[in-house]
Amino acid sequence: MANPATRRAVVAFFRALTGLLCRIDDAHLARVPARGPLIVVTNHVNLLEIPIIFTHLQPRPVTGLVSAHRWDNRWLRWILETCGGIPLRRGESDISALRRGLAALAAGVIVIISPEGTRSHDGRLQPAHPGVVTLALHSDAPLLPVAYYGSEHYREDWRRLRRTDFHIAVGRPFRLEPGVARVTRQVRQEMLDRVMRQVAALLPPAYRGAYAEPDSAADRYLRFLPQTEPVTPEPGSNPPCAGVAVRHLDGATQRADRVPPAG
Repeated sequence: MANPATRRAVVAFFRALTGLLCRIDDAHLARVPARGPLIVVTNHVNLLEIPIIFTHLQPRPVTGLVSAHRWDNRWLRWILETCGGIPLRRGESDISALRRGLAALAAGVIVIISPEGTRSHDGRLQPAHPGVVTLALHSDAPLLPVAYYGSEHYREDWRRLRRTDFHIAVGRPFRLEPGVARVTRQVRQEMLDRVMRQVAALLPPAYRGAYAEPDSAADRYLRFLPQTEPVTPEPGSNPPCAGVAVRHLDGATQRADRVPPAG
């Protein structure tokens, strides 16, 4: 585990650096619950948003699922390990990453996940992968949609010595409620589509991409939580992630869906 002072120094450095390079519109982050387990579901435009969202959610404890190949670079590995990132192997069912995500949620940590799995570069939403649904159903943690836009041309801005406008929009927290005895592949896909449309709704229409079409049953499977509703377990109760996730994951026939990494 990284030294807390080192972690604070890294956070302070990247917050200052991104603040120098970008005009960050982060007023909506006041809507993020102050405590309790939370899955932050985001779009993934480029690498710029990773240090911005991570540092601007502080001082809450935060982690995120990041493509394991980022650990191949020793400097990135040091930064990611210092910040508590969770490596995720692409293209397979990474049970280890899922367990670490569940453990973080059980401890009341924010877990950031980008269901698209890779950068769009142009800011338009790409088709997502259902790992976020697996994480939410096993943990019963609330989900919070967060969307970024405006930074797709940041390299050109920097070449011209111009700061990039970086906008962050935050939606309403909700829980997934299947309402069926068995979550089939089709139900899981429908739940994923509803989750991603919550992210799309936060974006200007030009950025909604694969989730631009309206959905007549957009709220199906979603139970929205009041902004003031605590997301922490009741005193004396088990965290929603404890026990249940382990039982399911240890089942002989249970397999996790692919959980998409960021980056």
